[in-house]
Amino acid sequence: MKFNLKSVFASGLVAGLLINLSAIIIVPMVRNEIELVLESRGLPPLGNIAMLCFSMISFILGVFLVGLYAVVKDQLGVGIMTAVIVSLIFWFLTYFLSNVSLSVYGFKPIRLTVIGTAWGWGELLLASIVGSKLYTEIKQN
Repeated sequence: MKFNLKSVFASGLVAGLLINLSAIIIVPMVRNEIELVLESRGLPPLGNIAMLCFSMISFILGVFLVGLYAVVKDQLGVGIMTAVIVSLIFWFLTYFLSNVSLSVYGFKPIRLTVIGTAWGWGELLLASIVGSKLYTEIKQN
C-alpha cells in the first residue's frame, strides 16, 4: 500500500480549511450558550488563543481525515462512498465519543452536544468528500 504523503497533506489542509469555515458559521450561532456554560464552570470566555488552537486542530483533523481515506481507499474503493464511510468512522472516533463523554461527565449540556455532534458529522462529510476528490496517487513510471 502506497499513498502520496504530499497529496494527503495538501488535500488535508483544504479539508481542514473547510472544517474551519464550518466553525466560523456555527460558533456565532451557539457562542452565547457556550459562554454561559464556560462562565457557570468558572472558565474564561473563548479567546483568540483558544480559537487559534481550535483552528490548528481543525487543520490537523483535515490531514488525518484525508490520510485515513488514502489508507482505506484500496480496500473500499475510490470515490464518494468511501469518503462517506471514512467521515463516519472519523466522526465517531473524534467528535461523537468526545462529545458524548463531555456530556455524560456534565461538562457539556445535551443541547450543545447534539448540535456540535450533528454539525461535526456534516463538516467532516464535506471535508472528506472534497479531500477525497483532491487526493491524488503517486504516479507510477
